Amino acid sequence: VQLQASGGGLVQAGGSLRLSCVAPRTIFSVFSPADMGWYRQAPGNQRELVAVFTASGNTDYADSVKGRFTISRDNSRKTVWLQMNSLKPDDTAVYYCNFKHGLDSFWGQGTQVTVSS
Repeated sequence: VQLQASGGGLVQAGGSLRLSCVAPRTIFSVFSPADMGWYRQAPGNQRELVAVFTASGNTDYADSVKGRFTISRDNSRKTVWLQMNSLKPDDTAVYYCNFKHGLDSFWGQGTQVTVSS
């Protein structure tokens, strides 16, 4: 069972994209409360945390995206978003959403974000 991520694409440097991720009802109802977040993986690199919106309502961001990216969530819609502004070529990666409850962790299929210079 996977989370459904969408919103990636090709954009010029300085542009914006908004990623969305919906958790299946089966996951959301059984494994709540949960942290919802976004990770990314560029070719040759390890997967890294981009942003997380915790079950307690806190947010945290990678230093490289602070001030440019904003994570939000709506539990009633079982959805987490990542608004990405002022995109840079270094932001190019496959972005994965994550739903984590204790030791249980679920991933989306990944959505490609490509930022051209």
